[in-house]
Amino acid sequence: MWDYTDKVKDHYMNPRNVGEIESPDGFGEVGNLSCGDAMRLTFKLDETGKIAEVKFKTFGCGSAIASASILTELCAGKTLEEAQNITNKEIADALGGLPREKMHCSVMGQEALHAAIEYYKNGGKKPDTKVKEGTIVCVCFNVTDAEIERAVKENGLKTLVDVTNFTKAGGACGKCREKIQGLINKLTEAV
Repeated sequence: MWDYTDKVKDHYMNPRNVGEIESPDGFGEVGNLSCGDAMRLTFKLDETGKIAEVKFKTFGCGSAIASASILTELCAGKTLEEAQNITNKEIADALGGLPREKMHCSVMGQEALHAAIEYYKNGGKKPDTKVKEGTIVCVCFNVTDAEIERAVKENGLKTLVDVTNFTKAGGACGKCREKIQGLINKLTEAV
């Protein structure tokens, strides 16, 4: 069993800022209920352009709930430029750490935040969720080569298991594992 920090347990048992903002300035929805995790993040800006209110809804495990909860606290009072720079590592660190097998929850939080900011930048239009940057590598979890490369670079991932823990890619049928390993090899050789 995984060892969770007291902060993870607290944010799971007492999540902050749960719900959805009506007529939000920012709206991000990521994940997929068929794979077990989905998150919606909404925010409202104040007159100075800072995040005045931020809320989430999530379907997932305790780590997903805790990651979304702490993310709302990290975002509050920040400009969009400051919020855009919040990484999944910062989310996990703010919780006192997450088990490696649950790091995909912090990644999902970062992705939801980026989607909400894109929504704002696109004038309140939801981006076409079918269009993703890169080429789909993992069909089961709809993960692209660009997402895998970003996770490897930002988190110093070196193994297929690490990539699966952070992105879920390769965690189901396994047909994509060879492609994932090829991406890891390419990226680690370049360093």
